[in-house]
Amino acid sequence: MKRWVNLVAASGAILLSTSAMAETTLTIATVNNSDMIVMQRLSKAFEKEHPDIKLNWVILEENVLRQRLTTDIATKGGQYDILTIGLFEAPMWGKQGWLVPFDNPPESYDMDDVLQAVRDGLSYEGKLYAVPFYVESQMTLYRKDLFEKAGVAMPDQPTWDEVKELAAKLNDPEHGVYGICLRGKPGWGENIGQMTTVANSYGARWFDMDWHAQLDTPQWKEALEMYVGLLRDYGPPGASSNGYNENLSLFASGKCAMWMDATVSAGFLENPKESTVVGKVGYAPEPIGKFEKGSHSLWAWALAVPVSSQHPDLAKSFIYWATSKDYIKMVAEETGWASVPPGTRKSTYDNPEYQKAASFAKLTMDAISTANMMDATQEKVPYRGISFVGIPEFQAIGTMVGQYFAAAVAGSTSIDQALKDAQAATERAMQQAGYVN
Repeated sequence: MKRWVNLVAASGAILLSTSAMAETTLTIATVNNSDMIVMQRLSKAFEKEHPDIKLNWVILEENVLRQRLTTDIATKGGQYDILTIGLFEAPMWGKQGWLVPFDNPPESYDMDDVLQAVRDGLSYEGKLYAVPFYVESQMTLYRKDLFEKAGVAMPDQPTWDEVKELAAKLNDPEHGVYGICLRGKPGWGENIGQMTTVANSYGARWFDMDWHAQLDTPQWKEALEMYVGLLRDYGPPGASSNGYNENLSLFASGKCAMWMDATVSAGFLENPKESTVVGKVGYAPEPIGKFEKGSHSLWAWALAVPVSSQHPDLAKSFIYWATSKDYIKMVAEETGWASVPPGTRKSTYDNPEYQKAASFAKLTMDAISTANMMDATQEKVPYRGISFVGIPEFQAIGTMVGQYFAAAVAGSTSIDQALKDAQAATERAMQQAGYVN
């Protein structure tokens, strides 16, 4: 009898052990854009390969994601095993000791195939703290058919003045087509991410070398007058509420003649499942104001593991899977080569199938390779970044300023008042943070 009890107990222990393995859950916090939705869908294959791992997805709007992840990691909340972060957070959070380094990748992963400039941007003191899922810069996307109908052409390197002239000729709200779509939604990674590159191209900067705010300058005014004027005169209704996803939907449904935004957008617009304008889209560099320097951003959505994760090794195994060459091939089989995650691996751009499918590939790589995060302004600055300022305080500052600028787009305040308020609020925040007296 005792023997049977022992056998039953042993069997129970095995069952409990197996059950415990099956219940290992990795919680992934990510942004609600198309690439990440595809990753979630294809992750069924990862779960099939790893029956001991269950993936729990937390998919959030961009502004909300950034706020929640910052709060969770700063307080060591431990809600997430895998974080979707970028070039802004990775080096700072790595410096703080908040992230697990990726120092021993599997040999089969081929880390050398990942673009060195991107790895450098996600590193601190030579240690990689996040692995890029996709990398983007900015470009001009436009409707070739509408341009031909209007008898106009996109310059090889457009300026914002030329864009304004084109928007006036292409704007046709009576037929549901607007001359231009741009981000108006407030947020340091939404409207500020785009407005800052425009400001750079007019010679503006966020701070001088002593960390004093520079938002009340003629350069910022010229840039904001152009940006706000375009959206007020030729943008869709409610432009002050439109961020990346809203504009992607507008363009994909045929409602924008031009759209200046992330290079990653091109892949979606060539996917018949996502877009009604397949084959009608042309691509050109991001417009410039007076200077090319700083006129286009560099960003990576990357996957990282917080030190608060209870399963760092398992979390890494998913990240290596989701950023591998095999994953890129899987996406190609699912949605076509034009839609694979761009900007991360040399092998993708060397692939003849990708080159054939993605007419925008060279332009994307040129934009990524010429975006310099250490030299993006005409005058010297004490910070790194093109579309952002690489200091922890910028999340709050950028979002606050974005609200003033969105109000200008909505017409509830003047451009002069928006810049005055932005200058005062930014200078006050820098004083409170101890950057200036």
